[in-house]
Amino acid sequence: MILSIAIVATALLSLASSHPLEKRQNALPSVNSPTDGEVLQLALYLENLERNLYTGGFENFTDAEYTAAGFPPGFRENVGVIAAHEAVHVETISTILSNAGFTPVPPCTYQFPYNDPTSFVGLANMITSVGIGAYLGGASLLTDDPALVTAAGSIVTVESRHDAYLRAGIGASPFPTSFDTALTAVFAYNLAQMFIVSCPQQLPITILPKLTFVAPAPPPNLQPPTPAGTPLRFTFDPASFFVDVDPNAPLYIGLLNMVTNVTFVETTSCGHGCVDAPVPEGAAGAAFAVLSTFNGGLNGNQLSEFGTLAGPAEVVLS
Repeated sequence: MILSIAIVATALLSLASSHPLEKRQNALPSVNSPTDGEVLQLALYLENLERNLYTGGFENFTDAEYTAAGFPPGFRENVGVIAAHEAVHVETISTILSNAGFTPVPPCTYQFPYNDPTSFVGLANMITSVGIGAYLGGASLLTDDPALVTAAGSIVTVESRHDAYLRAGIGASPFPTSFDTALTAVFAYNLAQMFIVSCPQQLPITILPKLTFVAPAPPPNLQPPTPAGTPLRFTFDPASFFVDVDPNAPLYIGLLNMVTNVTFVETTSCGHGCVDAPVPEGAAGAAFAVLSTFNGGLNGNQLSEFGTLAGPAEVVLS
C-alpha cells in the first residue's frame, strides 16, 4: 500500500514526541540572537522549496514511469519519503522560529523545469546541493547555541543521504567529491530564485545580477566527469551590473568548489554578454560560478559581499 506524504510526515513527527523521555531528549533548541533567526529563516525558505520539489517528483509520475526511465523498484516510493522528510524539516524549523517569536517565512509559488523522472532527479540533485551548501555556510553563524548547530548538522546529514540516493539512482557516483561546497546566504538565496514565481514574503537578502550556465550539459548519469580544460559557457546582461565595468576589462569566473579557496580562471568573450572559461584542475561534483573583475585574493564571503558582477550559477561537473 502506498502511503501519502502527509501520513508519512505525520508519523515521523509523532515518533519524536510519543514518549516523555523522548520529548526531553528531543527538545527543540532555542533561538538566542537575530543572526540565528536569519539563518533559520533561510533554511526554512530552502526547505519549503525542497518540500514542493520532492512532492512534485512523487505525485507527478507513476511507479511505471520511474521504472521505464531505468530507476530501481521502490524509487518513487523513496522520493515520497524524502518529501516527507522535507515536510518534517519545515515543521521543525517553523516551530523553533515560532517559539522564539519569529514569524516563519511562508512557502512561495514555484516552477521547476523537469518533464520526466530523469530530469526531475537531475534537478533534485542540483537543488539539494544548494541546500547542503547553505547549511554548511550557515553553521558557522549559529554561535549562540550549540544545540542549534547540532540540529542543523542533523538535517544536513540527512540531506546528503537524499542526494546520494538520487545520484545512485541515475548511475552517478553517490559521493563524487571528498568535501561538499559551503555557500553564503546571499549565494544560496540567489540560486533559489530561478525556481521562484512569486513569494508572499521575500527575505532581506540582496538579489544579484543573473549568471546563466549554458553549456556543456552533463550526461544524464554524470559520467564521465567533465575534464579539466573543458570550456564552460555563461551568459549575463552587462546592463544589470551594480557597478560600471570597462567593456575591455578582463573578466574572470570564480569557481567555488569543495573546501578549497575560490579558483579564478580568466574568461574569453563569445559575444556580448557571453564568456567561456575552462574547468580548473581538480574541480568536481557541484560547483558554483560567479562572474568577477577580480582574478584572485577573495574568498566566498568576500565574493558575495562585493566581488560578484553576476551569479552564482551552479555547474554539475560529476
